[in-house]
Amino acid sequence: MDEQNLKDIIKSILSEMVDEGKDEKSTVLLKTKDSKKGYVSNDEGIAIPDITEVDIRKQFLVPNASDPEGYKKMKSFTPARLGLWRAGTRYKTEPALRFRADHAAAQDAVFSYVDENIIKKMGFIETETLCGDKDTYITRPDLGRKFSDEDMTKIKKTYSSHHKVAIMVGDGLSSAAIEANIEDIIPAIRQGLNMHDLDFGDIVFVRHCRVPAMDPVGEATDADVVCLLIGERPGLVTAESMSAYIAYRPTVGMPEARRTVVSNIHHGGTPAVEAGAYIAELIKKMLDMKKSGLDLKER
Repeated sequence: MDEQNLKDIIKSILSEMVDEGKDEKSTVLLKTKDSKKGYVSNDEGIAIPDITEVDIRKQFLVPNASDPEGYKKMKSFTPARLGLWRAGTRYKTEPALRFRADHAAAQDAVFSYVDENIIKKMGFIETETLCGDKDTYITRPDLGRKFSDEDMTKIKKTYSSHHKVAIMVGDGLSSAAIEANIEDIIPAIRQGLNMHDLDFGDIVFVRHCRVPAMDPVGEATDADVVCLLIGERPGLVTAESMSAYIAYRPTVGMPEARRTVVSNIHHGGTPAVEAGAYIAELIKKMLDMKKSGLDLKER
């Protein structure tokens, strides 16, 4: 297949996308707009809106539905792929492309690294676990919770002995989650803690990080509360979901029930600023009650 035939096929697909749903706001339309404004263009200057910007909750492609309003109301409560219809036994072109785009974003989030500019901008102290690379990180979770002597020395210098609150950031399984949320959530946590006359100093950033990486940090620094902000495993709904794992005096090998988790921190879930304020309140509560996880909930 030569280049011209390939371009003809692409034009044909784009034309189908316009014809399939031109009455819908989410329909992908051919436009000649700048790619910086959310459009993706090809070499010939033809551009379409970024397909990942389509709100799936509002996208409804079922023809002749018996109760379209009821269907749309149901869709408004979930980002699940409902009401996308089909062409024969397959997805229509636009939903099929969106599925592939979301899958690619999830893969990128796992295997890419957090932008070094963000790490420098936030003033993080860089460390890494014993994994060394992404392949090892995926296949050896046990190494993602351990540090070399050199990095542990760096961590001890960052968190002076018996810190009340130690905040850590780990890339985890989604670098995109850190890039999307960290600049908003850190100031929110700091502001919330300041209201209780609490604060935290420098922040350690951990590359190839697993959740239990917070445990040796707690032991080594004798911190009262350790809070780890980490990228969660991405899905097809979003690749930008971050969680906060918080524990009172964490120790290596402790049960997971001792961790308190604030999850689904992203623009489509709990916004980073709101989550930051809530995390600050949780930390204050843990310091007062000297408990975390299920013990805190039962108390």
